[in-house]
Amino acid sequence: MRILITGAAGFIGSHLAERLLAKGHSVVGLDCLTDYYARALKELNVAAIRRAGADFLPLDLATDDLSDAVAGVDLLYHLAAQPGISATTPFETYLRNNIIATHRLLEALRRLPSFPPLINISTSSVYGADATGPETVEPRPTSNYGVTKLAAEQLVLAEHRDRGAPTCSLRLFSVYGPRERPEKLYPKLIGAILDDRPFTLYEGSEAHVRSYTYVSDIVDGLVAVLDHLDACWGEIFNIGTDQAITTGEAIALVEEIMGKRAIIDRRPPRPGDQQRTHACIDKARRLLGYNPTTTPREGLAREVAWYRDEIWGRIRF
Repeated sequence: MRILITGAAGFIGSHLAERLLAKGHSVVGLDCLTDYYARALKELNVAAIRRAGADFLPLDLATDDLSDAVAGVDLLYHLAAQPGISATTPFETYLRNNIIATHRLLEALRRLPSFPPLINISTSSVYGADATGPETVEPRPTSNYGVTKLAAEQLVLAEHRDRGAPTCSLRLFSVYGPRERPEKLYPKLIGAILDDRPFTLYEGSEAHVRSYTYVSDIVDGLVAVLDHLDACWGEIFNIGTDQAITTGEAIALVEEIMGKRAIIDRRPPRPGDQQRTHACIDKARRLLGYNPTTTPREGLAREVAWYRDEIWGRIRF
């Protein structure tokens, strides 16, 4: 199939592109390379997917003409979004990159002779402070990110409800691994330990429970949809590990892997943070055959090695 991936220069999108290419699909990556984090890191990801055989289009979903990008596409994965819960990111940025961008992508797809299958990538943040239940639990987001990602998800699912379009949405849980965004917990922690500088830890976050899910296990879930398309349309799936640990336990594990303690700089609690995520993946197991297997120790050892060998001292965040 010819598959379009929006957000292909990002962490998860670049891994997905490589996996699909390895499975013999033709892949077109699309990304506008926003300045939310170091462009150099995104350029490394683009170079990697191009080496693997993907085409790449530097387009902005919110403003550019998407007609040529979507023409001839057999299926789309929509990952492009404004991530994070930073208090310095204006609401207008979330509105533009999550809701407006998704709306314009859907408009472009409606103009095609037939609406191609669209797999939307959402987030456990739509559930709010406690993300532990099945997909039927009422979403109660606590951040601009969660609110706008829920809106984008509903735009995509409305295409199925209203027009019968083949769409579905996957809610991802606490993804980590090589290429992770630099403002996330593990890259910040690993970099701080390597540089002997303080690591910012928000008060109370050590007790937060997370379904930290290694990126290859996430990609397994994304790709599993391709083998079960008829069971997916109009559906929502939680994709993550059902083995949760606390942030404090995760920090201790990174310190053990690196053989060095972090210098902790404690800050007041961060508004909008989730208190507990524990992925309920019964539906994905049943309908998609989804089965994440990577342990935190295995995944974190790979991320430490990636950061130390490919990022440290080479890219300035």
